[in-house]
Amino acid sequence: MVGVTLDRVQATRRILTIEVVIVLLVSLGQSAIYAVVSLVAKLTAGKPLSQQAAVLNASQSPRPYLDLTYQLLGIFFDLVPVALALYLLMRDRIPVRKTLGLTASKPGFDLGWGALLAAGIGIPGLLLVYVAQLLGLNARIVPAALQSVWWAVPVLILAAIQNAILEEVIVVGYLITRLRSMSVPLGWVVVASAVLRGSYHLYQGFGAFVGNAVMGVVFALFFLRFKRVMPLIVAHSLLDITAFVGYTLLPHSWLTWV
Repeated sequence: MVGVTLDRVQATRRILTIEVVIVLLVSLGQSAIYAVVSLVAKLTAGKPLSQQAAVLNASQSPRPYLDLTYQLLGIFFDLVPVALALYLLMRDRIPVRKTLGLTASKPGFDLGWGALLAAGIGIPGLLLVYVAQLLGLNARIVPAALQSVWWAVPVLILAAIQNAILEEVIVVGYLITRLRSMSVPLGWVVVASAVLRGSYHLYQGFGAFVGNAVMGVVFALFFLRFKRVMPLIVAHSLLDITAFVGYTLLPHSWLTWV
């Protein structure tokens, strides 16, 4: 009987391992692989990493409304892996709203902690990236490169929220829930979540990897403590909205100085 139970546990662990790999390969694991290739390309381009740019939110077409269509389609399809991850958890009768804390039942808690996390991570993160670029370990980050059109700011806000939902639900909520159900030691759970977060930012450079990995440790520990992903989505949204919209609206002379 013990042998049968052990076989079931091992079979379940294999199935969940395959599931996690597939979910990551259609989402942020795929992004991590491309980020590594992008970093290698930058390092072998024949000029210092700090003199190269990592562009986020670039235009997809010189025709404004075709560009808008591409931007909205990209935001929509980037959220499909989130739906897949949540579906797989619900299929196994895991109460997603309760387990991941994906509810609006604690708005004060979510907004308060979200703002605190954003401030606590955002300011040191900017300093880290700045120092890394000075040391030649990071590319120059261009948070937004859309055309000067009326829909640029709304699309950037949507893109920021999409990034937050995608990363926090999959890298924190889904991945940690699955790894814990596979009896992975707590320390390795935190490391896996943090390293994954850092790895898909490698296209920006080594400083971005370190900064996002540290952010990953903080977010993973927060989730393990409070069992809520909503404050993390709020924090991530605030960070990205500030970066994307701020870069778009601030004077170019100020941005050059920064």
